[in-house]
Amino acid sequence: MTSPVPFVVSIGTPRLTAGFDEHRRLNLWAHEDVHGGLPELSGDEVLALVEEISLKGRGGAGFPFARKIKAVVEAAESRKLPVVVVVNATEGEPAAWKDKTLLTRAPHLILDGATLAAEALAAEEIVIGIGDDGVGEKSITAALAERQMPAPTRIVAVPHRFISGEGGALVNGINGQANIPPGIKKRSSDEGVDGLPTLLSNAETFAQLAIAARTGAAHYGSVGTAAEPGTVMLTVSGSAQRPAVVECATGTPLKEVLRLCGAEGSAGVLTGGFHGKWITAEAAARAEVSRAGFAEVGGALGAGIIIPLGDTTCPIGEVARVVQYLAGESAGQCGPCRFGLPDIARLVREVAAGTGAVSAVRAAVGVVKGRGACSHPDGTAAFTLSAIEIFADDIAEHARNGSCGRPIQDTLPMPRKANEEALQLSVDWSRCDGHGLCAYVAPELIRLDGNGFPAFPDLPVPPWLESDAKQAVKVCPELALRLGRGGPPPTPPPRRR
Repeated sequence: MTSPVPFVVSIGTPRLTAGFDEHRRLNLWAHEDVHGGLPELSGDEVLALVEEISLKGRGGAGFPFARKIKAVVEAAESRKLPVVVVVNATEGEPAAWKDKTLLTRAPHLILDGATLAAEALAAEEIVIGIGDDGVGEKSITAALAERQMPAPTRIVAVPHRFISGEGGALVNGINGQANIPPGIKKRSSDEGVDGLPTLLSNAETFAQLAIAARTGAAHYGSVGTAAEPGTVMLTVSGSAQRPAVVECATGTPLKEVLRLCGAEGSAGVLTGGFHGKWITAEAAARAEVSRAGFAEVGGALGAGIIIPLGDTTCPIGEVARVVQYLAGESAGQCGPCRFGLPDIARLVREVAAGTGAVSAVRAAVGVVKGRGACSHPDGTAAFTLSAIEIFADDIAEHARNGSCGRPIQDTLPMPRKANEEALQLSVDWSRCDGHGLCAYVAPELIRLDGNGFPAFPDLPVPPWLESDAKQAVKVCPELALRLGRGGPPPTPPPRRR
């Protein structure tokens, strides 16, 4: 069974990726030949195991898995309700491939972990959440057909979007609702699938549990750091000459990972993905792969995404692309996402053009931090703030000359090159006479520049602002404002007045 997953390599003895050198995909026979049979553990033994190995969620937040189990047990016992186990393998971030690698090549490790958790909690159902991009669905479906699960198990495909992987969004999708985060923060351990206490964690988390159950806590902790034992899976892309999914022990020097992937020289390295943080090349040279190791140099492990930027692309232009993407990927149901993120995207674009101020970006970020219904505003804020710190010299160059002299090479991975599917505003400058009505009707989308002409970044129009965009088009007395699918960014207006 073939799949488009990238090259996979390990530093040291492979665990999650064991057998990949011999098998493109480990079916049940190959899986048991490589890993051995799955031991039977009681609920207390599973809990003791995850506590002893300090297992934390591998989806980005790093929440202790033992605390999730205890919360589900407490909720189930207090309300006398059955439990549901949910494997989050949606992986909607464009640069992420580790969970898709497990889905396509080692699906039984994921199912083993789900089996252990379901048996420990006497769960009445197991749900595997995946993206609807088609990657991994055939593999996990075939794996389920090859074995007997301890509870009825179903696969639910949700839209392959950035926010689909948020826990509340996935639960909503499984429940047949809009696949967006709920308007208020609530724990799936209290009320998840069908309103039942739900143990929800990332696909790699369950796979790590399956490895630990076979090796035992002592052997599992024989590699890695004392605080974060075991291995992690990283997705390395960006300017890397050899992009790969890398398994390595925690504590491995990041420079070894970058060297392996052919990405030693770089203007900066993004750690943790689009909700992560940028670090300098100097910091990357001394960082160790772990949550604590990345935090020590100002980075973040997050979902294990490492993106070296290289030295040939425009850093600020690349950052602006991602902030635009994140603004368009939000649910648009609370103020920080609905209005704050598009505003940040506009301001970052102005900084990239050499006409904006970093202070304005900081102020806009301050408005959204800690105020969203989910983590999307905070994640976008962390990405943006770390970028303007790391690339301060480049920003100064843009302010002086309007550019750093490097082209935007689209080094940061994006789901589509030019947002071909999205609605976008444009202006016919031969018609525009600077009346300014469009900015009055749609102030979240359109501002007036110093000459009184409409100014807006080449952003896709967020779905919740489409009606405003259409109204702005209607009120233009010169019929100069257009709304269409994709297309080139608007060229600047003539400098008159």
